[in-house]
Amino acid sequence: MMNTPAQLVDIAEDGLIKKATSPFRVTFLSAMFAGALIGVGFVFYTTSQVGAADLPFGLAKVIGGIVFSTGLALVIVTGADLFTSTSMTLLPASDGKLAWSRLLQHWGVVYLGNFVGSVLIASIVFMAGTPGNAAGGWGAVVLKVSVAKVSHSWLEVFFLGVMCNFMVCLAVWMSFAGKTVTDKVLAVTFPIALFVASGFEHSVANMFMLPLGLMLKGQADPTIMEALGTGVNLDALNAGTVLVNNLIPVTLGNIVGGGVMIGLGMFLWHRRLNAVKASEEVAR
Repeated sequence: MMNTPAQLVDIAEDGLIKKATSPFRVTFLSAMFAGALIGVGFVFYTTSQVGAADLPFGLAKVIGGIVFSTGLALVIVTGADLFTSTSMTLLPASDGKLAWSRLLQHWGVVYLGNFVGSVLIASIVFMAGTPGNAAGGWGAVVLKVSVAKVSHSWLEVFFLGVMCNFMVCLAVWMSFAGKTVTDKVLAVTFPIALFVASGFEHSVANMFMLPLGLMLKGQADPTIMEALGTGVNLDALNAGTVLVNNLIPVTLGNIVGGGVMIGLGMFLWHRRLNAVKASEEVAR
């Protein structure tokens, strides 16, 4: 039988506390793996989008979303530390079971580890020559996606980050109810497909895609540039826009969508308000 919603809060809280109180060296290595695994998911997504312009827009994006969910499934099964789901440690902190200073330290270690792991995979993919696949079409997808990511307004990309982690943390929350690998993989697939297909923004996924985009722009491989064609303004893609136009607002949005709306929201719903209701019933 599936655990009840109230039981899921206990399971989530116990797991989040365990991760947040692990030695930082363990957390950093775990976070590197998480960043690398999400990067692998984006590799799969990129491959699925090569030539997808011939498909209806929605269908192409849904396919991309389904294959990208491989990344989060790998994170869930391996137990790696991913910043977006780590934001839910607002739950035990709000419950008084995790010090706020430890929460912030944990967030910092996980974020840095995710970045290192993501850039490592991006570098390996770059050096492996993968962007040259499909006569440069693979690299062209990376550049198009990267430019699109830094071309939103700050407010737009913040709320894209909110919606992304709302869905990611719901996916992780659903995985807490699973008792087998199959349960957990199925639980994360469709919420993740929804966020990717809808164009929402994931900070750790962007730690892979945007650095890879910068590498390809710097390389300026003629085959990839020919496949890219005209109409894509590569001047919009630089270190400044990656940081200011994407990673900062997306990260803040991810914290709101996952930490506040899911982590804090589930605490208030199933723990605080239920306790108030029980007290009122006893008083009557």
